[in-house]
Amino acid sequence: MNTGEPTRDTTQPMPNWVRRAIVWFFLGVVTLVFGSWLLTELRGFLVTLLVAFALALALETPVNALARRGVRRGVGAGIVFIVLAAAVLAFVVGVGALFVQQVVELVRALPDYAQEITDLIQRRSGLDLSSAEVRRSVDQFTGVLPDLARGVAGQAVGIATGLVGLLFQGVTALLFTWYLVVDGPRLRRFLCSRLPHRYQREVLRAWSIAVDKTGQYVLSRFVLGICSAFATWVFLEILGLPYALVQGVFVGLVSQFVPTVGTYIAGALPVIVALLEDPILAVAVLVFIAIYQQVENYLLQPRITSLTVAIHPAVAFGAVIVGGALLGGVGAILAIPIYASVAAFAANYSREYTLLEDHPLLSEPAPAPTVTAPTDTLVTPIVGDDERAPDPTH
Repeated sequence: MNTGEPTRDTTQPMPNWVRRAIVWFFLGVVTLVFGSWLLTELRGFLVTLLVAFALALALETPVNALARRGVRRGVGAGIVFIVLAAAVLAFVVGVGALFVQQVVELVRALPDYAQEITDLIQRRSGLDLSSAEVRRSVDQFTGVLPDLARGVAGQAVGIATGLVGLLFQGVTALLFTWYLVVDGPRLRRFLCSRLPHRYQREVLRAWSIAVDKTGQYVLSRFVLGICSAFATWVFLEILGLPYALVQGVFVGLVSQFVPTVGTYIAGALPVIVALLEDPILAVAVLVFIAIYQQVENYLLQPRITSLTVAIHPAVAFGAVIVGGALLGGVGAILAIPIYASVAAFAANYSREYTLLEDHPLLSEPAPAPTVTAPTDTLVTPIVGDDERAPDPTH
């Protein structure tokens, strides 16, 4: 029934905060998608920049030391870069020559190895193996090698493209490293000039900690590498193996600066070289590497890292796994200094409390007392006033 009165609109208008929330939600989604796409496209550049920043942190310590002695920063950075480039070039040339020589010797020795294995099997098992057939198989295998080489040569364009890309990334990282080392103070002044004083202190503190921890990590690895290289060189010289010095340097560098698997990669080269000379020498080298690894883990490394950067082995292993999962080999190498820097920076803002000394989970269990009963002493039982000791005669 219509009474003639106007109908009221009972719907409530949408609050402004709901409109703003919807707008911010869609802006956040768009920003997240765009940021994910941008990170995917710039992953290679960001990894290169991270490598350059880590190298700059490691090289800033010697450059600062030269600058304190009156050397201009650019000249000091040039000296450090030249020394580093000469060391890397000498290492690559030495290891490359050793690798080529060992491959050639291995190919030449394959027929003799096949004959030795055939004779050994015949002596042990009594099987009648034709050495001519075995030698013919080895000759066929060695004859396939040129075909394999030609196949690899046919893919030279792809290999060359990959090498050029890798070289370009290396040059880019070195250029960024150069600018970060030479213009480090200017870059820090530029960043801090855009921040309030309280944030400037935090940025400079984080930068200083990163420089210290990265330099300490490189120093500890370098000292351990020298010890490993010297011990390996002396041992291989005693055995009379070729390229003992080059092999020692290879073992020292790879075992210390390639995380987790570096020890196995480094130890494989001298074992293979010794195997080409004499299997008994290969066993001796393998035993030496295993013994030296234990000496380094339990004697050298705790003493050296306690003076530089001390990280629990389990934490270091976990950091390497996380870094490798995120950034591959680069992340695995940079994981330990990054973790040490973050942990040292966070330690400035964490409070340490006293422990509950009486709790059994916070203290080492005390050893059980050893009670030795006397053999020639008669122990008289203690009795009370209302209790009489038994008569031993009854």
